[in-house]
Amino acid sequence: MATPNWMSELVGGPVPEEAHSATFFGHEVTTISGILRSAEFVSAAQEQTKETFGFKWAKRDTFEGSVADHMRNWLVEKYGDIPRAQWFFGDYGPNPTVLDAGCGAALSGIALFGPVMDRIRYLGVDVSTAVDVAKKRFEERGWSAGFIQADLNQIPVKEESVDIVFSEGVLHHTDDTFRALSAVTRHVKKGGRVIFYVYRKKGPVREFTDDYVRDKLQAMSPEEGWAAMEPLSQLGKLLGDLNIEIDIKEPIDLLEIPAGKINLQRFFYWHVLKAFYRPEMTLDEMNHINFDWFAPKNARRHTIDEVRTWCASLGLSIEHSCVEDAGISIIAKRL
Repeated sequence: MATPNWMSELVGGPVPEEAHSATFFGHEVTTISGILRSAEFVSAAQEQTKETFGFKWAKRDTFEGSVADHMRNWLVEKYGDIPRAQWFFGDYGPNPTVLDAGCGAALSGIALFGPVMDRIRYLGVDVSTAVDVAKKRFEERGWSAGFIQADLNQIPVKEESVDIVFSEGVLHHTDDTFRALSAVTRHVKKGGRVIFYVYRKKGPVREFTDDYVRDKLQAMSPEEGWAAMEPLSQLGKLLGDLNIEIDIKEPIDLLEIPAGKINLQRFFYWHVLKAFYRPEMTLDEMNHINFDWFAPKNARRHTIDEVRTWCASLGLSIEHSCVEDAGISIIAKRL
């Protein structure tokens, strides 16, 4: 897949040929395997996160099937069918430029924008080698796109050059969520939109368990961490297969647990530990989702009030928000 011509507009100069380097906006990049790659320093925590996601996204058999189907449905539930929104082509013309900030293997990008991928200018950026997987997945589908391997805080692209930034479940995997949001927002034109999702803060037991397990995994290689996740994923499957409903008669305010009927697996999932379950998924697919949550060192959780404050300070007008137990999804227009 050749680098699309419009990439030169975004980086402010000719894209270097294979194995050649150039400097764009103070960032040196080298073209390797058709991808612009930055050698900028990242923190130790971000390096661990980078390695973790590079490993995870290389395991394509764990997300190409049911996980991809689930992702499409979940994204539309949270944001709506964005390519069908009046503003998508109405505001940005026949070929909007979409920056997928933290694209990974483009699981979310393909799930949401796949129906119109032949009509948009898609630029996938990720700190890890997952961009190689994303590029290959685009090539298999015959789609043209651009890819850059770089830290989100140091993307070698012009400010105010893209119509839409899409950052699904990524900003909280950086050293500072607000700083990352601020960095990617700079690349959006006035009148453009920023679409993002961040983890929401959970109840005290779940928060403790999340941090405890995550800390345990830091001493492990990605391969060891993946194996360590498997018994946890098996527990989630066991609880899900039981299909038992419990009835909490009174709210347990001390633990932030509401009253009401709830499936036993979902009770554990929301209030004790993340042990993902979907009956249509394989154990490996469920393990992929659990590993995605626990393995990265950087995995911050936030409140809707924090998110609203960030957007106001960055000149982002929130047009749509979806606040779930899992996280916070936002569509905001840059004023």
